[in-house]
Amino acid sequence: MTPDSLSIKYPVMEHFYTIQGEGFYTGKSAYFIRLGGCDVGCVWCDVKDSWDASKHPMLTVAELLKIVKDTHARLCVITGGEPAMYDLSPLVDALKDSGIQVNIETSGAYPIQGELDWVCLSPKKFKFPIQKSLYQADEFKAVVYHPSDIQWAESFVKDLKPGCRLYLQPEWSKSETVLPIIIEYVKKHPEWQISLQTHKFLNIP
Repeated sequence: MTPDSLSIKYPVMEHFYTIQGEGFYTGKSAYFIRLGGCDVGCVWCDVKDSWDASKHPMLTVAELLKIVKDTHARLCVITGGEPAMYDLSPLVDALKDSGIQVNIETSGAYPIQGELDWVCLSPKKFKFPIQKSLYQADEFKAVVYHPSDIQWAESFVKDLKPGCRLYLQPEWSKSETVLPIIIEYVKKHPEWQISLQTHKFLNIP
């Protein structure tokens, strides 16, 4: 990490310290950095304000590092938007040099840059993941909006690395319809697990 890298800026829609609500790290305290900018365009996206990067303030690596360190968080999750649109190496290196684990949540539509500790890849039908990003995934989390999304998710499993954890997560507004289907599917296919948006039940960010 160089002084120049600390001055690199990213568009930041929001940042907050909370509890991870989804996937493998559910229940862990984590500092979230939500970057602006996304061209994936999910119709059910609950953070559409993140799509236009120009709407959000630019913060330097140094500023973000101080914000996270001041909370004493040990885990930072970089999300979006689509965070892999940017070279995250300067931000990831700065956080890791301070002893902070760094995870990413991405659609996998772009190359993932930076020595991240954990990659959660959640594919989207609106812009398919690239094969290299699929193989980098430590966690594969498919959001199920329609029952057909389950078989769509299965089509990517062959491209994942051995040991990648598999999750099916009901889209929040469709939970009543799709969750019973997911439950039955996971019972028949135990290599999959269910992820729920527990932060929404807890009423936290």
